Amino acid sequence: MAPICIRTVLISESVDPRCRAILEENGIRVTEKQNMKKDELIAEIKNYDGLVVRSATKVTADVINAADNLKIIGRAGTGVDNVDVDAATKKGIIVMNTPSGNTISAAELTCALLMSLSRHVPQAAMSMKQGNWDRKKFMGAELYGKVLGIVGLGRIGKEVASRMQSFGMRTIGYDPITPPEVSAGWGVEQMSLEQLWPLCDYITVHTPLMPSTVGLLNDETFAKCKTGVKVVNCARGGIIDEAALLRALQTGQCGGAGLDVFVEEPPKDRSLVDHPNVISCPHLGASTKEAQARCGEDIALQIVDMVNGKKLIGAVNAQVMASTFSQESHQLIKLGEAVGAVLQSCTTAEKPFSHVQITTQGDCMKSSTGYMTSSVLVGLLNQKSGCYPNLINVLSLAKESGITVNQSHCASNEASSGLCRVEIMSNGCSYKACGSVQGGVPVLLELSDSVFRQPVSLTGNLLFFKASANPNLLSSVAGCLASEGVEIESFTAPADRTGDLWFCVGVSSLLRDLGALKPLVKEAAQLTI
Repeated sequence: MAPICIRTVLISESVDPRCRAILEENGIRVTEKQNMKKDELIAEIKNYDGLVVRSATKVTADVINAADNLKIIGRAGTGVDNVDVDAATKKGIIVMNTPSGNTISAAELTCALLMSLSRHVPQAAMSMKQGNWDRKKFMGAELYGKVLGIVGLGRIGKEVASRMQSFGMRTIGYDPITPPEVSAGWGVEQMSLEQLWPLCDYITVHTPLMPSTVGLLNDETFAKCKTGVKVVNCARGGIIDEAALLRALQTGQCGGAGLDVFVEEPPKDRSLVDHPNVISCPHLGASTKEAQARCGEDIALQIVDMVNGKKLIGAVNAQVMASTFSQESHQLIKLGEAVGAVLQSCTTAEKPFSHVQITTQGDCMKSSTGYMTSSVLVGLLNQKSGCYPNLINVLSLAKESGITVNQSHCASNEASSGLCRVEIMSNGCSYKACGSVQGGVPVLLELSDSVFRQPVSLTGNLLFFKASANPNLLSSVAGCLASEGVEIESFTAPADRTGDLWFCVGVSSLLRDLGALKPLVKEAAQLTI
């Protein structure tokens, strides 16, 4: 991956001091400004390459669009629902979280709420403080032998399962991503939600908040559960429908709830908080010294590793870049961008493109198809007015431009050969290019129907022109260039000598006006790589 330059970072919330220390140790200037209002953040963010937040800062589209230099938004925690990820992606900004920073803390709080629900610990403690001794009132139940349903079997769900198994609970679960054989390895039997609901004595949710998980527990699902089922939410407010939960508590269908998160925080509607069978906390899932230290340190180290070109961890909108941290990938990205730029330059009159097909070929290219596709599109779209494509946003920019993108990989007879073939369609016409990396340098092997005798080194000032081969072509072009003060540094001709073909000239500088070549050639294009 080409290095991402991060010189300045704004920390807009209280983050562990190790975050600032690590960033500054690596030459990044850090400013801390907390409790900024939206307008203040919009005015301030223009000065920074990076932004580090926790959960309170709302990084909206307005904030992102005002951030001319912003390259990364780092969330010191797991969820990123306080960040407009779509707006960041469109602007080519990496959104990064710390996937494991608060895992243990959130899992431990979940377990504490499950135990408190089973034995009414907070209610009993409060009663004691009021001078009462109500042993019968707080009759509880053992966790031993009970069934715990875990919805969401990621890091936190896994840790909850292992801890509650030590109490003798049977753990069942649901997750659309984690394979059943994986969760079975740590003692969780997976099943569908329809199968899960009626089996559970306790349910805990550990999913992200997204359209498919909003109101996951609602009137309909509560009706499918055991009477008196107890639920815990330490993930995100809204996964459990709060109005439905209150109705279930009032009817006894739900026997109790442990809530660390709410749709509105702090909640103005106190109906759930005040219910006697609800144990509530003010979003304490990550509120441990250890979690805060870990998240602050993790986000700083992840930013530093990315800037130093070592690795990319926790990027929620730039997965394509995770495999771009090797010297080989750097060369391939340069190749993709250069091939795309050549096609863009040589088909200027034929825009807009309607379809792009990128095909990688050879064993050495098998794992590179994703970022090769993005890099080719960066080259193709780079001259588009008002368009600033990079590997993060280029697929969405292509979609907005109405370009259909297909990618594929095919094997090669020669295991060592690695090729990138690109075909673009415009107004019913097809334009092709094929390139490779040779000796660490991106080269062009073919352009449309012209196969070059020698690979064209894709670097420096290049002039492409289409003409019929004749003995006087090179001398005529050389004379025209000389009259414009441009020297020829290299010349590459196609192997075939029949018909209209593409030639390439390496030049000392670009022509001021390609029209000077019009009497000699049928088409001409130039670019600097």
